[in-house]
Amino acid sequence: QVQLVESGGGLVQPGGSLRLSCAASGIIISFNTMTWYRQAPGRGRELVASMSPDGRGHYADSVEGRFAISRDNAKNTVYLQMNSLKPADTAKYYCNTFIDKAYWGQGTQVTVSS
Repeated sequence: QVQLVESGGGLVQPGGSLRLSCAASGIIISFNTMTWYRQAPGRGRELVASMSPDGRGHYADSVEGRFAISRDNAKNTVYLQMNSLKPADTAKYYCNTFIDKAYWGQGTQVTVSS
């Protein structure tokens, strides 16, 4: 049974940083593409960053240079380091992988506000 559990969200001021975590069970993250999505109120779900099995990261233009995706294979956990946060980054962030179907975590809220 695949489970993805996100954590690390919160309230941060513009320009601040947060690190999100996605703890996976039932899969080996290094064998799968792991992706972070976000969804702001009234908007569709947006791909933020993904990491392929070979370890390469891919980013949305809106976060390139500010966000970094990484993984700890020993902990079977994927991270999203978010720096220079903007109010436009406010959203619920979800971890995702696709095997036989799409699997999603419950999400973690990130609010960027002064």
